[in-house]
Amino acid sequence: MQDISTPHQPLVSVVIATYNMGQYIGQAVESVLNQSWANLEIIVVDDGSTDNTQDVMQRFLDNKKVIYIKNENQGQPKAKNCGIKHSKGEFIAFCDADDLWEPNKLEVQMPLFSTPKIGIVYSEISNINPNNERFFRPSNEKRYSGNVIDKMLLENFVPFGTSVIRRACVEKNGMFDEQFRMGIDWDLWLRYAMDWEFAFTSEPTYIYRIWEGQMSNNYRGRYKHAHLILQKFITQHGSKIKKSVLNRAIADTYIKEANVIAKHEGLFWTPLKGILIGLRRSPGYWLAWKSLIKLIINKR
Repeated sequence: MQDISTPHQPLVSVVIATYNMGQYIGQAVESVLNQSWANLEIIVVDDGSTDNTQDVMQRFLDNKKVIYIKNENQGQPKAKNCGIKHSKGEFIAFCDADDLWEPNKLEVQMPLFSTPKIGIVYSEISNINPNNERFFRPSNEKRYSGNVIDKMLLENFVPFGTSVIRRACVEKNGMFDEQFRMGIDWDLWLRYAMDWEFAFTSEPTYIYRIWEGQMSNNYRGRYKHAHLILQKFITQHGSKIKKSVLNRAIADTYIKEANVIAKHEGLFWTPLKGILIGLRRSPGYWLAWKSLIKLIINKR
C-alpha cells in the first residue's frame, strides 16, 4: 500500500500482534476496518499461532487495507516491531487481538496532534466481556498531557491500545526493546516522553476485553522488568532528570512491589526490605510510611 496521505487524512498504520487469538482476531480487524477514518492500513502479525487464526484471516485476503504476516513464535516485542517495520503510515496505532476499537477512534484522536511537539495521543477505555457485552468501569487512574516524563517515571498511565504515535517518534527514539518480555510499553513511553508531548482525551475510543485467558497476574515478573527498565532509563537519561525525581521513581517501584508481595503472599521481611530501600531513596515519601505502617499492623 502506498502512503496516500492527504492534509486532512494522513495514513494511519494499525499494528495488531496476535498469538492464538483466533476466537477474537476477526472482531479486532473488523472494528478497525469500520473506522470513520478511511485512510488506514492494518498489519496483522501472527506470532506463530497454532489455533485457527490463519483460517480466520482468510476472509480478509482480498481487502487491500489488510496485510497478514505469519511468523514463527518470537514474542510480543518482536511481533509488534515486525508490524511497525512493515507499516507505511505517518502515524502508527495499535490494537490487541482480543480488543476492539470504537468506530470514531481516529476521528476523535487525530485532531489532537495539533502541534508538531505532540508525539502520542491516547484516550480512556471502556470494557467488554467474553460474551461481547459492553460495560464501563470508571478508572481511578490519573491521566496526563503535555510534558509527562516526571509522571511517567512513577506510573504508566497510558492504556497501551489507545495510543496513536507519530512515525517521527519511532524514527527518533526507536521501537520496542526486544530484550524485555514485559513492560515494553512503559519502556517505550519513557523514551518518547524525553522528546515528545502527550495528549489525552477522556472520550473512550478503545474497548478492552476482560476475560480469563489474559496474561496471568505475574507481579513478580512485572516488577523484575520494571526495575530493569528503570535502570536502563537512568543509565541513558538520568543526567537529564532531577535526582529527587529519579529517587522518587526508584522508591515508588520498590514500595509498590513490596505492597503487592505483602498482599498476595502474606510475607513480612521481603516487603519490609523493599519499603526500607524506598525510604532510603526518598525519606519523605508518604506512600513509603503508609506502607510501612500497614505492613507492621498486619503482622500483629
